[in-house]
Amino acid sequence: MKGLKGNLLGVTVIFLCSILSSTSSIGAEKENPFVGTWKLISFETRRSDGAVMYPFGKDLQGLIMYDAKGYWSCHIMEKNRPAFASGQMSRGTPEEIKAAFEGSLCYWGTYDIDEKEKVLKLHIIDSLFPNWRGADQKRFYEFSGNQYSIKTPPMRAGEVEIVSVLVWERVD
Repeated sequence: MKGLKGNLLGVTVIFLCSILSSTSSIGAEKENPFVGTWKLISFETRRSDGAVMYPFGKDLQGLIMYDAKGYWSCHIMEKNRPAFASGQMSRGTPEEIKAAFEGSLCYWGTYDIDEKEKVLKLHIIDSLFPNWRGADQKRFYEFSGNQYSIKTPPMRAGEVEIVSVLVWERVD
């Protein structure tokens, strides 16, 4: 009889564990729609006075990657940045270095998603622009088919407010 009780207890524990493991996915997070690699389709800055600017020109390129562990990396560049005449990265002229820096944006860090508010929270670990190091930035997002767009909150730039809008398309 003692063996039967032990076996019943063991079977009950196994049964309960299997129920818990099979139902744990019911309340689990759904698949993260950001995870993957995305190419940049457009980047524009809209001013409150109606003007639209293209910070990296209309002919630009970019890639952003999100992983399932909460890391992201973003690279945006003018497509036709001039090459360094010397052919060596460490021997650019001040003008070449300035054009290379001003024609690119690279930053990376971790991210959180607020699905209710449709907000992507970027926690910047480092950036080509050192002032962003350690900063948090907020983006409003919207998915449509194999693309998503992000918008910055309105920011003051002199006499006007600006909102940057980027459209990304899934690569994988």
